Amino acid sequence: MSIAVCVPARNEAALLPRLLDALAAQRDTLAFKLCLLLDSCTDASEAIVRSRATLLPFDTIIATTFSEAPNAGLARRKAMEIGLSAVNGEHPLIISTDADTVPDPRWLSANRAALDIADIATGSIERIGGEACPTQDRLEAYYDALYALRRAFDPVPWEAAKTHHYTSAASLAFRADAYRALGGFAPIGHGEDGHIIDAAHRAGLRVRHDAAIRVRTSARRDGRAVGGLAEHLRRLDADGGEPLVAHPEDAAWRYRRYAAARHAWDNMAAARLALAVLLACEVAHIDRVAADVENAQAFATRVVPDVPGGERQVPLADAEAALARLCVPDQVLAA
Repeated sequence: MSIAVCVPARNEAALLPRLLDALAAQRDTLAFKLCLLLDSCTDASEAIVRSRATLLPFDTIIATTFSEAPNAGLARRKAMEIGLSAVNGEHPLIISTDADTVPDPRWLSANRAALDIADIATGSIERIGGEACPTQDRLEAYYDALYALRRAFDPVPWEAAKTHHYTSAASLAFRADAYRALGGFAPIGHGEDGHIIDAAHRAGLRVRHDAAIRVRTSARRDGRAVGGLAEHLRRLDADGGEPLVAHPEDAAWRYRRYAAARHAWDNMAAARLALAVLLACEVAHIDRVAADVENAQAFATRVVPDVPGGERQVPLADAEAALARLCVPDQVLAA
């Protein structure tokens, strides 16, 4: 198996040594290559990496590019293209992370184990450094619990026993063939990670949210990506109020219907009418979607409609209370 760790970096001379040390400390893993794209760097990033490259226990491929304005999706796409060119053999893996991220010592081995089961593996994220952000802590706990509820309502065989909600490119691992099938990260200014995971679900790929895959990433407020974590934390610092989040009852509405659609896939001829009634659609719509997909994951993702009237956005405190009610074991079992 061949593995490439793909990292875009823009003026990260201060933090790249920390990433290199973390990669050098990986345990229980096969050999891998670091594919580093230095995007419009004007600092000592390249010199630092080259000075250490011969001492590292992995091969390092360094490429440079120049652009007038930062574009996180484009830079990440180019870093992954380097990775695709660097891997070979049977079932190669390409893994995305960031220059300000510190992977756990068993990050690579955990990713490899996850990709024995799934097509894509997403890692959990811990913020380090910078000022504390209690509101972000609450947001992350809320979405972790909401994702756990999803898997209680709609279990899938490739999911981890202990999950999380993150789909951050700070830890996204792909089977190379799955990444190619998705066409790679979109060259967009931000949100390229969420975009590719949405596409993966619609394509019927198996996405595993595995809490055993862990990284720590910077909680700084002066990040490099427009619309990234640093900008989000600054906005939370400035707002000081309750952020709006998805209402858990609306999310649960979708999760139940994903499960019903997934179940219907195994016996479509007998289940299509009941599913059409549940989804308030015509049987012909069920048939069209089923004819256009190859598996239950793609079918469920595509056939379930939006929540009637649109998904509500409510203050975080209200959502936390509603989610606590939904998570009562008897209610989960009854669903």
